[in-house]
Amino acid sequence: MPVRIVQVDAFTDRAFAGNPAAVCILQQSRPDEWMRNVAREMNLSETAFLVPCDAGYNLRWFTPAVEVDLCGHATLASAHVLWEDGHLPPGRQVRFHTRSGLLTADRAGVWIEMDFPAKIAAPAAAPPELLAALGAGAKVVCRNAFDYLIELDSEATVRNLAPDSTALKKLPIRGIIVTAPGAGAQFDFVSRFFAPGVGVDEDPVTGSAHVALGPYWGAKLGKTEMTAYQASARGGVVRVRLNGDRVILGGQAVTVMTAELLA
Repeated sequence: MPVRIVQVDAFTDRAFAGNPAAVCILQQSRPDEWMRNVAREMNLSETAFLVPCDAGYNLRWFTPAVEVDLCGHATLASAHVLWEDGHLPPGRQVRFHTRSGLLTADRAGVWIEMDFPAKIAAPAAAPPELLAALGAGAKVVCRNAFDYLIELDSEATVRNLAPDSTALKKLPIRGIIVTAPGAGAQFDFVSRFFAPGVGVDEDPVTGSAHVALGPYWGAKLGKTEMTAYQASARGGVVRVRLNGDRVILGGQAVTVMTAELLA
């Protein structure tokens, strides 16, 4: 039987921007090898696989190289597809059971709000090879269970960064978040995210990075609600709201392609 797969641009209100993710809603679980093969075939930063369960959907995320523990944009894309394709009524909360626990998504007008666990990044020493590979000096270096978070001196430095992906790939970490305050009034902070170690040289818009960025900038700016911009070539807007040990991430999504898997 063919399996429907949907490609969605997440954290954007227009096609061909934000972060593309593939979403595959299955009637029953498929072997891990099949999911890895589909993710490699799609060759996007993430492909999401959903299987209905009594209390919502089991959700797993795969890059072209590995399965990951947390992914924001493919979760946003998954919620969008569940409502858009009629799997759930428009007002119904989506409940995802994942390797990072229960995640929920709710509609808020044209936005989708996702409830994620905060992943606090604590001050850490940066390996010399990390800063050399980035090619920029760091104001602050932090790390959580997933990534390094590095504050740079300005938005311009973040935007112009051209790191050495081959060198970054050798680091024993999922990814590297670089960030700086927004240069204008539109955005509280900007960021980029590099994860060559898991097969993604640069991720266009990274929801899971913002569960670290939100608490970090919330403490520095004295805010609980912020608007962020991920300054990749595609770019994307993320609304961030702090709620205790949770972070509410808001984004929009656009379906750009549907297809059938025949294998």
